[in-house]
Amino acid sequence: MIVDCAQYKDGKRRQPQPISLEQAAECPRGNGDFVWIGLHEPAEDELERLKGLFGLHELAVEDAARPHQRPKIEDYDESWFIVLRTAHYHEREERVHFGEVHIFVGSGYVITVRHGTGSELGTARSRLEARPDLLRMGPAAAVWATLDKVVDDYAPVADGIDDDIEEVEGEVFGESGTAPTERIYHLKREVIEFHRAAYPLLALLEALERGAYPPVPDELRRFFRDVHDHARRIDELVNSQRELLASILEANLTLISVKQAEIVKRISAYAAVIAIPTFIASNYGMNFEHMPELGSPIGYPLALMVMALSVIALVAFFRRISWL
Repeated sequence: MIVDCAQYKDGKRRQPQPISLEQAAECPRGNGDFVWIGLHEPAEDELERLKGLFGLHELAVEDAARPHQRPKIEDYDESWFIVLRTAHYHEREERVHFGEVHIFVGSGYVITVRHGTGSELGTARSRLEARPDLLRMGPAAAVWATLDKVVDDYAPVADGIDDDIEEVEGEVFGESGTAPTERIYHLKREVIEFHRAAYPLLALLEALERGAYPPVPDELRRFFRDVHDHARRIDELVNSQRELLASILEANLTLISVKQAEIVKRISAYAAVIAIPTFIASNYGMNFEHMPELGSPIGYPLALMVMALSVIALVAFFRRISWL
């Protein structure tokens, strides 16, 4: 559906209410004046309307209709197509939900197509509308506002993952005795997916910062540089989280092996303690007629005493070597 559609002229929004797509296509554009159309999970017929009204490239429209694209920027001569991955940390589920934002940029227009949850762009639009000096720079300003919002939304996700990692560390090294291997694995998967969303933005933002794409005015490049710095910090944090989770998983498996070895030692010690009395009892239980001490009055007490002494000696030995 169409979330918002507005014309911007001389650094100001011309109409307080959203206009139709046909009105947006007829608005004069150029010299900093542009229209910004925002859509959320549009139907294919809406994208086809936009394709006809603004001359969007068919390959870009095809990508926008099908989410699960990788972050990228593509040059279609007089227009550009940008794909961003959004991320949202769900506190109750302790999971990261990913979405996408597709941006069509051309002479005098910006079209943002949002799929999934996370990074609603209403606040980005409001923030940009409060900066007439940036609005006068044209469509590139809307691209900056969108990128800045997406990257800023990565910070709460990184913080949420940090909290989960601290909890997992407590479970692994605490006295609870739990082995959260499955949770560590799922966290590692989410961090890898988060890295796939954030890392490709570095090359994209570097290109925009260097002015590799003509629609970015020189005055706006410093703003892209700021977003690039934020994205680099997020990428460094995600890399450290991946390394930390790998270390935690390795430590968890090591602790599991140590606990298993302790259990095996205890079982072996108990088996050894039981072995000698069992051997003596089974030896005298063979029911042969001629056996030592069968006719002695102290034979039975002596056998019991030997059993007891062997058990005491073995228990003392295994405790001394910390097997019991």
